[in-house]
Amino acid sequence: MDRETRVFAESHFRGLEGRLPSRVCPKLDRVDFIEKPDSFSYADFFKGYLLPNLPCVFSSAFTEDWGSRRLWVTPSGKPNFDYLLQNYVLCLTLCFQETWLYLLQTVGSRNTTPTPKNTCPSETTSATGKSTFRQTTPLHGAVYISKTGICAGQEEALRDCHGGLPYDVTSPTLLDSRLHPMRDRCGPPLEVTQEAGEMVFVPSGWHHQVHNLEDTISINHNWVNGCNLANMWHFLQQELSAVQQEVIEWRDTMPDWHHHCQVIMKSCSGINFEEFYHFLKIIAERRLLLLAKGMSPGQVEGGEDTGLGPQQAAFDIGRIAEVLESVVAHPDFQRVDPSTFSPRPEVLLRQLEEAVAATTSL
Repeated sequence: MDRETRVFAESHFRGLEGRLPSRVCPKLDRVDFIEKPDSFSYADFFKGYLLPNLPCVFSSAFTEDWGSRRLWVTPSGKPNFDYLLQNYVLCLTLCFQETWLYLLQTVGSRNTTPTPKNTCPSETTSATGKSTFRQTTPLHGAVYISKTGICAGQEEALRDCHGGLPYDVTSPTLLDSRLHPMRDRCGPPLEVTQEAGEMVFVPSGWHHQVHNLEDTISINHNWVNGCNLANMWHFLQQELSAVQQEVIEWRDTMPDWHHHCQVIMKSCSGINFEEFYHFLKIIAERRLLLLAKGMSPGQVEGGEDTGLGPQQAAFDIGRIAEVLESVVAHPDFQRVDPSTFSPRPEVLLRQLEEAVAATTSL
């Protein structure tokens, strides 16, 4: 990140005045296609898509040097199951091994429809009786892409009269206004067809649904950054509130009720308030170290190349400080056992605020 991009981003968040960025985007009739890596910089992506939280598709030119493009597929472009089985599957669980072997037999033969045993992917059968794995992934908030319909931050309007989201955004039941009373407030989803080697950036918080058109291997990566850190904190607060609502009747009779809510939240979401603080602390300390030692872009402790520079570190520190200030003030976080915190949240927040003040001249 250069200084101009950092100033642009900080101005963007100042304009929000502490509010969360809207997940509802202006009406789009298409998703931008980024064709040439040499004419598209990180600053272009940051300002054009990451910061405003808009989708885009990167051409296969961006991934042409990936090992997976060479090793995970056959010369004809089909999944290389033999290579994957030999190099990866044996390291995984027995359930996944059985699933993979079943996939190998089914996709390899295409002649019968065997009964799966303990299989995890959903299977469909064609009119000819041949088993396929062109899986449809239901509407969800993670990132799995092949051919996808993306709801532009309007998924709340798709909820049914019981508050549930649909499994399939193309289902005819969505036309029933009795079941989906708010459906007319949501426009049609954006549709993207992802070809081999292409990457799709799905904005933070956007729900989407996927249908694999052929045998597909997808590589998915979810990440938290300075642009969506506040969204993550907001999500965690919603998750805890939902847990508390579910077990509210035991609040006066269950010893240490608030602690149990954090335990339940972790089992459902994979993280609770305590672990969220540790996550913030680790990232904050790395960014502070980068600034304190005056490291050059791409250099961090141990010599690992991350591509980070001081402007990116300064931007991240500012965003972490803003979120941490909200975390420290949250009454449920104040109930968390502080014995595992080092440094204490108030101390870390002060360090970040001092760093923010010092980086204004960068």
